[in-house]
This record gives sequence, structure tokens and C-alpha cells, in this order.
Amino acid sequence: MTNQSEKRNVPSLPHSVFSADWLRQAEKLAAQETGISLFTLMQRAAAAAFDLACTTFPTARHWLVLCGHGNNGGDGYEVARLAKSAGINVTLLAVRNDKPLPEEAQRAKDAWLSAGGTLGADDARWPQDVDLIIDGLLGTGLTAAPRVPYNTLIAAMNGSDAPVLSLDIPSGLDAQTGTVPGEAVHADVTMAFIALKLGLLTGKARDHVGKLHCDLLGLHSWLEGHPAVLHRVDSTQLGDWLHPRRPCSHKGDHGNLLVVGGDTGFAGAIRMASEAALRAGAGMVRVLTHKEHVGPLLTARPELMVQALTAKSLADALDWADVVVVGPGMGQNGWGKMAFELVSESTKPALFDADALNLLAITPQKRQNRVLTPHPGEAARLLGCTVKDIESDRLLAVRKLTERFGGVVVLKGAGSLIAQDGGPIALADVGNAGMATGGMGDVLSGIIGGLLAQHLSLFDAACAGAVVHGAAADHIALLQGTRGMLATDLLAVIAPLVNPDLKKKISPNESTTTLSAGRSSNA
Repeated sequence: MTNQSEKRNVPSLPHSVFSADWLRQAEKLAAQETGISLFTLMQRAAAAAFDLACTTFPTARHWLVLCGHGNNGGDGYEVARLAKSAGINVTLLAVRNDKPLPEEAQRAKDAWLSAGGTLGADDARWPQDVDLIIDGLLGTGLTAAPRVPYNTLIAAMNGSDAPVLSLDIPSGLDAQTGTVPGEAVHADVTMAFIALKLGLLTGKARDHVGKLHCDLLGLHSWLEGHPAVLHRVDSTQLGDWLHPRRPCSHKGDHGNLLVVGGDTGFAGAIRMASEAALRAGAGMVRVLTHKEHVGPLLTARPELMVQALTAKSLADALDWADVVVVGPGMGQNGWGKMAFELVSESTKPALFDADALNLLAITPQKRQNRVLTPHPGEAARLLGCTVKDIESDRLLAVRKLTERFGGVVVLKGAGSLIAQDGGPIALADVGNAGMATGGMGDVLSGIIGGLLAQHLSLFDAACAGAVVHGAAADHIALLQGTRGMLATDLLAVIAPLVNPDLKKKISPNESTTTLSAGRSSNA
């Protein structure tokens, strides 16, 4: 066991993410196939959490441990026993229940009592001098809003000044979907066990997880033999997608990108998308927009080729283009509908965003050489449901979108999901709350379009684009915070990220660590 004062060099989180429903069943199978008892796994989990608590909160000398009536509570009993044996003052409150504890949790409870520990009632008054709370109330089996006394204890944790370390998952957070059906803990740190669960990374997870760690409890090899539900992507993987250019390459090698949109009053959307495409490395970017925007766009960014959008200019530009981005600031009137229809009839690879998505919802069309980038509201219109339906199961929603519309879909949000029809699914573990401002989606469209023009596959361009977009925002947040971030702030940071071969670059730690939720893993 690591000494409290010893610092440990922990690698990044695993990239495989598993279904919480599957993991609950697989834990017993893992124990059987590896010859490790479930109680030994519980002891390993508790040791990992105890070690993390000591290294993260080294001055905490009075711990309050809250234990539910399940194996999550068993983890709590074991953590309490380890803390007591290390000379830490421990107060333990246990949820009362007439039903017997699971076998492993009962063993942990008995070991705590044998070590001289005591059980406080769940409604006991909390000590005033607690400087760390261990959340062992509810694990990954949550399917409904926590009831009394769990909801009361969760509310008390959230109202306390003491930091909270949650075991496996913050109590009240759905491990399968990341939804919050009732009260849920706002943890400062979460230690996940065995594998990452989807609910720790998407939905409302970032409001509750805090800094996320994961310990595989020695089951690395066993996990490798089982398929993940999706894979977590971040800036450490950019080099897998973006390779150094040939020294003798020319602009034609890096793609002709056409960007269509920007009706009256929305020149900003089309400018941000097209400039982001240039920053992402597209060889040439041609813009078709409202005639009143041609002069200002050329003045602001002379590297762009800008023309007024007409049926004739669009037909010519479609012949020229390798890839098309359509929708930013386009509107849904006759002008925008004309552009949408002509692009829809084209066989060129395309990205649909903003009003192109709204028009697609009215006239659905399935095709495989297209990327869609909806936010939850646009996704709801595409599927004919509510935003609540989308957010209640984001993984199911992105699967439905690819089944209905084909190609690749980027379902934006905290923990954006990228899915290919009949293919892989990824989660972009980047980004922060500063991105909740106008124009961010336009920049994302431009980045992905620029990468598509450089001959990345649809799925790889969507993954790399989402990572570059979020990592750029994370870097800006580290420099100036999240409030007041502008979409155009990201433009200057895109180039270093799409050149991962640079010796001098934004460090992966800077570009992927958010102000609200860091990431690490214990092996």
C-alpha cells in the first residue's frame, strides 16, 4: 500500500468504456475466470480508493464514511477499516435495512467491527470537524431517484464544506446513461473500479464526477478479451489521425472544401466555419454566402475564396469541391432551401449542420458519405422526439440517428458521442462549460470539414475534429477561464493541435484537462 505522503505517477484513463449493465454481471464472471474472489476485488477497490484519498487529501484527519446497504457500502467499510488502521479518525454512518447485506459487504462490515469500528445511524448528527467524506451509498445499480434516507444523505453531502470522494460512481448518478433521476452527489473526486462506465463520461456526469480516476483492480488482461461499448478519445490520440505532410505536397493535395451558408445577418457563422477549416489544414476553402457578405468576408480573411450564393454558383462550386459543409447561418427560407436541395442531390462527401439539419428533419434522407453534427435540440427534431428523450439515453439517441440518416453523427454535448452507421462509437473526452456560447458549433463544422478535405475518413475526421475543438477550448479555459470564452478564441489554437508532430506544442495535459474534471487512471 502506498504511504500517505508518497506521490504516484498515474497514467491517463483507459480508452475503453463499458456498459454499466454488462459490468454488473461481468464482475462475477471476471472473478471466476481469473481465480480472484469477489471479496479480494472489494479489498483491491478499497485499497485504491484509500490510496487516492490519502494522496489527494493528505491533511484530512477526520473522515466521514457513508455506507449504503450494498456492495458499494462494502467498499466503504473496507476504506474505513484501512483509514482507521492508518491512525485516521473515522466516523461511519450506515444505512439501516431489514434485508441482509450481500456476502462480500457483510464480510467487510464484520472486518470493520472486528477492527474496533462502530456503526452510526444514518440519521445521526454529523461531526463538525469532518474534513473528508467518503461516498459509499449507491453504486452502479441505480435506476430511479434515491429515496429516504439516501436522498437526505446525498443532500447533506452536497451541503457540506468537506470534499467528497465517491466510490465507483457518485451516488444518484445513473452509471449507464449519465442521467440524474433525483438527488445526486457532487463529488470532488471519483474513483471508478474495474472499468470506465459510460455514465461517468456523458449526460450530466461532469456536473457530478469531479476529477475522475480509474483502477482496473488487476483485470487488465481479462477486460481486453471483452468488447467495449465505445472508446474514449482525447488529444493524446491526435497523432494517430494526423500525420506529417510530405515536404513536396501542394494545396491541391489537401483538399478543396466548399462551405455554404450565411444568410443576411449571419455572416459570422459562415466566416467562423470557413476560417476553422483553413486553420484545420484544408488546402483551399471556397465560400458561397449572401451577396452582402462577400466584401466583408474577403476583407476579414483574404485567404478565403468568397462568392454570392446562387443556383449557378453552387452548381459550379459543387463540381470543384471535394467536400461540402452546408448549414452554418443558412436559414430555412427559399434561398437556404435551394442550397440544401442542391447539396442533397450532390454525391460529394458532406457535413450538414445547423439549418441543414433542420431542413433534413423535414425531408429525411439516408446517405453514407455524410457527417451530421446536431446538438440535442436538433437531434430531437431529426428523431421527432423531445430533448429530454435525447438526453435520457444519449448512446441510444446517436445510434438511432445513424440508423435513420446513415453516415456519421456527432451528438454534441458534454462528452460528445461520435457514431458511424453499423460501425464504431467514440466519446470525445474534451471540452468545458466555456463552450456554451454562440458560434462553437460553426467552428466544429469547419474543423471536421477541413479534415475531411484532407482525406480522413468520415469517422476519423469527426473524432479528430471533435477532439481538436474541445482540446482548443480546454487550452483557452486554462489561460483565461470558462466565462467569456468566444468561439473565435479557438481559431488560434487549432493549428498546434492539428500538427501533433510539432516539438513545441500544447501539452496533452493542458489540452485535455478541464477546469471542472481532470482524468487519471490507476493500474
